[in-house]
Amino acid sequence: MNFRSLKKFIAQDMRMSHIYQPVMIRALLGRNGRCTTRQIAAEILSGDASQLEYYERITREMPGRVLSKRGVVSKVSDGYELNGFSVLNRAQILELKLLCDHKLNEYLDKRGDKVWQHRKLSSGYVPGTLRYEVLKRAKFRCELCGISADERALEVDHIQPRKHGGADVIENLQALCYSCNSTKRDRDNTDFRAVRESYAVRDSDCIFCNLPKEREILAENSLAIAFADAFPVSRLHALVIPRRHVREFFGLTQAEINACTQLLHSVRGQVLARDKSIRGFNVGANVEEAGGQSVFHCHVHLIPRRVGDVLQPRGGVRNIIPGKGDYLAGRKN
Repeated sequence: MNFRSLKKFIAQDMRMSHIYQPVMIRALLGRNGRCTTRQIAAEILSGDASQLEYYERITREMPGRVLSKRGVVSKVSDGYELNGFSVLNRAQILELKLLCDHKLNEYLDKRGDKVWQHRKLSSGYVPGTLRYEVLKRAKFRCELCGISADERALEVDHIQPRKHGGADVIENLQALCYSCNSTKRDRDNTDFRAVRESYAVRDSDCIFCNLPKEREILAENSLAIAFADAFPVSRLHALVIPRRHVREFFGLTQAEINACTQLLHSVRGQVLARDKSIRGFNVGANVEEAGGQSVFHCHVHLIPRRVGDVLQPRGGVRNIIPGKGDYLAGRKN
C-alpha cells in the first residue's frame, strides 16, 4: 500500500466503531512500520500496564483483523507491520500521523465520553467509597475466577445491569477482574426483566411477606430485612430474610445472597454492642421440611452464643442430629 492509497484509506475509507484503527496505524508509523501487539496495546491504553492483556486481545480481534482484511497491515510473528512503510519518506510519515490525529480528534469530538463506555467500572458512576467496600468484601479478588487484584485489575460490576433496572447498591455489586467482566457481558443472555419483576413477588399468606408494622426492623436494604426472632433460642436471636418471597436459601439470587450477608454483618455488630457476654454465633438456614424448615420463606438465623449456654457447645450445628456433635468422641468409640 503506497502513500496515496494509505492516505485515502485514513482520510476517506476508514470506518470507525472506536479509536483503535488510527491509533494502530499511528503507532506503526512511529516505529518504522512495525510494532508488537503489546506496543500497539500500550498506545491504545496510554501505558496502563495492568490491562495490556485486555488490549492485546482488542488489537487482535478489532483493528488487527479489520486492517489486515483491508490490506493496510500484515500479521507477523509477534505483532503487525504496516504494508508499504519502507517506501514512505519522513514527510509522508508525518502527514499520515497528523491525519491519524485528525481522525482521532474528529471521532472523539463526535462521541465524547461514550468512547470508553465499555471499559467503565459500570454503566453508571460508582462512588469511590462504595467501590472500596465491594472490593474489600471480595478480599480484593475476582469473585468469579479468584485472581488477586495484584495480578489483574478488578472492576465493580452490576449483577443486575443498570439498564435492566439494577441499582447502585452494594448488594447488587460484585468484584470481577476485567477479563471475567468482559466474558460475563458477552455471554450473559438472562432476561433481566423477569429477574427485576421477581424481586417484587410477595405471598399474601406468608407471615414473612406480611410482617406486622409494629415489628422492629434491626436492619434493611433494598433486597433484605433483618428483625428479631419471635421465638428466640438465645437472647438477641435474629432472622434475615429476602424481601422477595422465595421458598428456601438455594432459590436466592447472588444479589440477594449479598444483601442477606450484608445484614448479617450489620446485625452481628449491633448485638455485640448490646451484649458484651456474646462469645460466638451460629449462622444457618433450614432448607425444606426434612432440614427442619417450618416457614417456607427463606430465612437465615443469627444466633448469639455465650459461654455456658449449653453443657457442651462442641460441634455446634452438628448437634441438630443427636450424637453427632462431638465427632472426635464418636471416632474414638
